[in-house]
Amino acid sequence: MNSPAEERNPRTLGIDLLPTLEVLRLINEEDALVAGAVGAELPAISVVVEGAVEALASGGRLIYVGAGTSGRLGVLDAAECMPTYGLDPDKVVAVLAGGAAAIGSAVEDAEDDSEAGALAMRALNVGPEDLVLGIASSGRTPYVVGALRQARLLGAATAALVGTRDGPVAAAAQSVVAPRTGAEAITGSTRMKAGTAQKMVLNMISTATMVRLGRTYGNLMVDMKPTNDKLRHRSAKIVAAAAQVDIEAAMCALADAGGEIKTAIVSLTLNYPPEQARERLARGGGVIRRALEEPG
Repeated sequence: MNSPAEERNPRTLGIDLLPTLEVLRLINEEDALVAGAVGAELPAISVVVEGAVEALASGGRLIYVGAGTSGRLGVLDAAECMPTYGLDPDKVVAVLAGGAAAIGSAVEDAEDDSEAGALAMRALNVGPEDLVLGIASSGRTPYVVGALRQARLLGAATAALVGTRDGPVAAAAQSVVAPRTGAEAITGSTRMKAGTAQKMVLNMISTATMVRLGRTYGNLMVDMKPTNDKLRHRSAKIVAAAAQVDIEAAMCALADAGGEIKTAIVSLTLNYPPEQARERLARGGGVIRRALEEPG
């Protein structure tokens, strides 16, 4: 059974006859439908986030598995978790059918190998503490099906991000997110609305998971790794905003704290030396609010 995203779109039948501006207008009108489709899946997305929080809090991993556009979006989201939230790179992992070569080039036949998906799970030593999220707009990608089935056999929690619940990928997962974005502007080009929906959902899953794990303070990226001049300036702005001080005081506190954003915030807020701020953070599991609310 085909995903609704692969059906022919009656609204764009004559798209090739239109001037450029009208082509763009049609595509934009289709894209405007994506947010609503994702919004309808918020309860299902919440289930996946809770599973990811549980996995990471217990020392496990969040593992994305996909092929083609879906897999590449997983690679992108996983890669951004380390610099944005200071997470160890082996905690949010992306597995792409065809391997690294498929990131920049099409290795689309790799998605047909279900045993390769299963082998990838065994190679990662997937286990009960992990959550494996299979991503497949078609809902039937054999590589993803094989990975999810193997992950379940190994005791991992499983979830699916798909374009339809009527398919083997959804059937292989314990929880399912399936935004109904409808037919694409160009028939079967699921890198468009379906891909946009997947990107939005992955953003939600990783961001909400990091918020729940205390890797933000309010909406500030307090676990960010300041690895270049732009990010070092951003870290000073974060400290200044969180501790309500000027940028010069924030920069001094960061220098005293060895560049640790959280330590600088707690140090400034409580007027503690960095060592004592660091100790309070450690007792609070690295969560700023716990460190600030601790008695004494």
